[in-house]
Amino acid sequence: MTKETIFGLSLFPYLAFLWFATKSQQFPKLSLWGFYGTLIFVAITIPAGIYAQVQYNDVLANVDWLHGSAESFLTITNILLVLGFKSALENE
Repeated sequence: MTKETIFGLSLFPYLAFLWFATKSQQFPKLSLWGFYGTLIFVAITIPAGIYAQVQYNDVLANVDWLHGSAESFLTITNILLVLGFKSALENE
């Protein structure tokens, strides 16, 4: 099984997690936005990787401006996660 296949299959458990997290209504809303943002990060990274391969004939990790932009979005989602859970702990 290729790494691409494993990556694709890993989306199903994550989507199930998002579904249960949303349905439970026990997750802080801001953190839930962060988890959904992580899914958007994946959706952005895939075309960015293809663009890096086609335009620069290199992997995404080696195209600094493109990789840095994608990672910046991931940083934002991580901040949302932390702030959401921090807020939930403070409100306990």
